[in-house]
Amino acid sequence: MQPQFQMSTGSASQERSVQQNRVLRNTYLLLALSMIPTAIGALVGIKMGFSFFAGSPMVSFLLFLGIAFGFMWGIEKTKHSSMGVALLLGFTFFMGLMLSRILSFALGFSNGGSLIFMAAAGTAGAFFAMSFLATVIKTDLSYLGKFLFIGVIVLLVASLANIFFQIPALALTISAVAVMLFSAYLLYDIKRIIDGGEDNYITATLAVYLDIYNIFVNLLNLLMAFAGERD
Repeated sequence: MQPQFQMSTGSASQERSVQQNRVLRNTYLLLALSMIPTAIGALVGIKMGFSFFAGSPMVSFLLFLGIAFGFMWGIEKTKHSSMGVALLLGFTFFMGLMLSRILSFALGFSNGGSLIFMAAAGTAGAFFAMSFLATVIKTDLSYLGKFLFIGVIVLLVASLANIFFQIPALALTISAVAVMLFSAYLLYDIKRIIDGGEDNYITATLAVYLDIYNIFVNLLNLLMAFAGERD
């Protein structure tokens, strides 16, 4: 009986490993696909001069959060169907529109194209580094979840406060902390997929996408502040 038990245990373990690899592979494929509507949204936003924050910054920020969380709620509810993929791609188009504002601002620098490229390269570097670390670290990182979540809440509150105070040093501090925080979140989210803590590739893609998006935006903010050149 013991050999039979061992074989069934080994079979279950192998099946679980195959499932985890499938989720990871589908996550990376959908993540790559999600960059297309993001790029389209950004280009459309730049061409149209889209500015979501043209009115009251606080109202605009809260409206943005409402739309973003609405998309995320819909994605979570439909994550087991093709509608979840459609909503995710719609969300990434919306985030591309939101991205157009900072891209337009960056392009106002004489070296704006280089700054955007460096931010993209730095974000790609963070993604590959965290992906590699997630595969070699054997320790369970699930305990980090609550600390990272608290960090995001603190960051969100600080960002809201700085809408009123408009302190450049605080804005730079927020961006620097955000790059580190979302890099850690990227490691955490990819490790969860590898360990089987996330078994749905749509929600996994959403989590990794948001990590990458936030790293890019805040890295670009830092580069504009320290390396931006005006004509």
